[in-house]
Amino acid sequence: MTEATISLVDPKLVLPLFGARDQNVRLIRDSLGVTITHRDSVIHVTGDDHSVARATEVLEQLKAIAERGGSPAVEDVSQILNLGQEAPAIDISHAVKRVKPRTPGQVQYVQAMRKNDLVFAIGPAGTGKTYLAVALAVEALKNRLTRKICLVRPAVEAGESLGYLPGDLRAKINPYLRPLLDALHEMMEFDQIKRFMEQDIIEVVPLAYMRGRTLNEAFIILDEGQNTTVAQMKMFLTRMGSGSKIVVSGDTTQVDLPQHARSGLTDALSRLRGIEGVGIVQLTKADIVRHRLVQEIVRAYDEPARTYPTARNRH
Repeated sequence: MTEATISLVDPKLVLPLFGARDQNVRLIRDSLGVTITHRDSVIHVTGDDHSVARATEVLEQLKAIAERGGSPAVEDVSQILNLGQEAPAIDISHAVKRVKPRTPGQVQYVQAMRKNDLVFAIGPAGTGKTYLAVALAVEALKNRLTRKICLVRPAVEAGESLGYLPGDLRAKINPYLRPLLDALHEMMEFDQIKRFMEQDIIEVVPLAYMRGRTLNEAFIILDEGQNTTVAQMKMFLTRMGSGSKIVVSGDTTQVDLPQHARSGLTDALSRLRGIEGVGIVQLTKADIVRHRLVQEIVRAYDEPARTYPTARNRH
């Protein structure tokens, strides 16, 4: 018989972690045959070695969700319990750190990318939409399931004018492609990325440069898909060639298109939903895995803006 403990810095985490009427804990107990008790902000897990280790891992993930302000439900617990079988760690050589889905929503996302040739991932910043897609692409390249990775982003100005940025075209578009490159650099060695880009095995391009092309046996990722027009999205999706996979990520609440222009991502979701081979994953604030404040920031911006008295009105 083995016992493990998990300390809770904030006693208020017990309720969201255990769930309504302790439903979350009961599911873990029934699934793994362990005993779980709580006293003085410490959770005690007792049982055989393997079951205690698994239960502790599940509880730690629930604790992380609760610490970010989430309230994990029984469905979340069920998905986490099946994480080891349904969504194993993503196989990336030379990665700085091990890459694996960390929330139930991310598990669903990884499963969708493995199963479907076209996947749409919608959700707020920090939910791992781009990061996990790049990880799956690198894994596919390593295992020779694809011959090429193509990272694409629309060069839409978010309150800035592209034309007035200094430098040549490469310098102008670099800020828009930087998030994709940042993710890539966590997956592969710098020299390998440089060599693959010189060999055109990895390509990072603005969306406009995709017109007229057909990509076979490629893993194609479109980031910030909400900033495409309907025509651009149609153009992009029809670039898919034989043996290719496309992942489109975006946040439909952060559209930088001109007013009254319909987002190509929103349009595609309504047109393509229900087609076999197309996966649609909705990530939420509970899937945010950046700094804990990111979730609070997203929540604050989802609420109506508060009004504060000006200095003149205070007197």
